[in-house]
Amino acid sequence: MDQYIGRLLDDRYEILEIIGTGGMAVVYKARDHRLNRLVAVKILKDEFARDEEFRRRFRAEGEAVAMLSHPNIVQVYDVSASDSANYIVMELIDGISLKQYMEKKGVLNWKETLHFAMQIAKGLEHAHSRGIIHRDIKPHNVMVLKNGSVKVMDFGIARFAMSQSRTIDGNAIGSVHYISPEQALGGAVDQRTDIYSVGVILFEMLSGRLPFDGESPISVALQQVEQNPKALRSLNPNVPVGLEQITLHAMAKDPD
Repeated sequence: MDQYIGRLLDDRYEILEIIGTGGMAVVYKARDHRLNRLVAVKILKDEFARDEEFRRRFRAEGEAVAMLSHPNIVQVYDVSASDSANYIVMELIDGISLKQYMEKKGVLNWKETLHFAMQIAKGLEHAHSRGIIHRDIKPHNVMVLKNGSVKVMDFGIARFAMSQSRTIDGNAIGSVHYISPEQALGGAVDQRTDIYSVGVILFEMLSGRLPFDGESPISVALQQVEQNPKALRSLNPNVPVGLEQITLHAMAKDPD
């Protein structure tokens, strides 16, 4: 039995079941007894929760992210960093990740690709206008709802995952396919870092494949820095020329 299932956090959030597991946290379905609604509670794993500086920054960043309010961003309701548990309370999404959606559908047509990409971009535009950079944009962190709308999630946690270590190792396997060249080199990042990652997602939706792949995270990171992706229209002739240009512009090696 999981250590949290059945527990009542802060006399408010009753943990009901696990709905997802990531590298840094476990996500649970929970009931908010104060407002009588179902929510998602993301609890940090012990190895991160034991780091006092990490906990302090986690709370500060979580409170900043909770100030974001946009239809294309998963709403954060509450943040807690205590000795018992370090967690974020979010709206509960009835849907699947964009990664799962792509795995089911394969290559997406260009109109559906634009439909998703524009919503991701609008959510990021809102965050960037508030000074918040995601740093870990990938289809795993984009939720597709049943009505076709999408919501970006995991703001805040992403930036700490990146800042914990500037080296690319096995833990980066889920993200390294989407990171910008400046991230792969351990350099400074800004809003353009997220734009690069959106370009990778565009490429993947339109072609059904990642622009760069390899046997190890390091080899993929080197490709992000040194190689250009294949021409999209050589992989999918149905992609409009303008959309190919937009995708490759987003994935330019030089942020400028």
